[in-house]
Amino acid sequence: MKLLVVDDEKGIRDLIRKYAEFEGYTVEEACDGMEAVNLCRSHTYDLIIMDVMMPELDGFSAVNEIRKTSGTPVIMLSARGEEYDRIHGFETGVDDYVIKPFSPRELMMRVGAILKRAGTRADPEKDEVLIGSGMRIDFSARKVVIDGHEIELSPKEYDLLFYMVRNRGIALSREKLLSEVWGYDFYGDDRTLDTHIKLLRRELGPYADRISTLRGVGYRFEKD
Repeated sequence: MKLLVVDDEKGIRDLIRKYAEFEGYTVEEACDGMEAVNLCRSHTYDLIIMDVMMPELDGFSAVNEIRKTSGTPVIMLSARGEEYDRIHGFETGVDDYVIKPFSPRELMMRVGAILKRAGTRADPEKDEVLIGSGMRIDFSARKVVIDGHEIELSPKEYDLLFYMVRNRGIALSREKLLSEVWGYDFYGDDRTLDTHIKLLRRELGPYADRISTLRGVGYRFEKD
């Protein structure tokens, strides 16, 4: 497995490389977003770890460019943890958002979980599901159609929606959703899940209320 680590701070790149190589990954580096974009045009990576604030081209802009030609999973690193920044990151299509300073061991755990999920993304359930009269979900094609119009979701939004729809009518705890969709243990920051739910509800439009909030528990996708 080959990782691309993108950060303008050499110390952070060295730290991530040390732990990643210990876990058996091959690591390449870039010191800014433009270099990362150019590398992704000529090389293939299994996962990208991308800082937000960098010279030449910031992380968000770099991911936007990379997403034009590649669906490689991305973990975003940032010293800023405000909701706006996290939402912007997830809208860009990143798979995870890690706040600096971070635990390199936890980062490697998240890398492993995302790669595992990416390797098992193909769904054995081939049937389409019709929700109400105008929401159609095609698991095998990873398509969601609302009132005749296909909507575009980030990879993690697809994963979250598909898991909830398969388990519709069941109360799903935050810990369960994080474990099954993100693939790692819950570390006490529930903003990642809540932000994705908010984005998902916005995209579902008239069907947003199918996702119910269960206070003190988690969420439930309502049956017809």
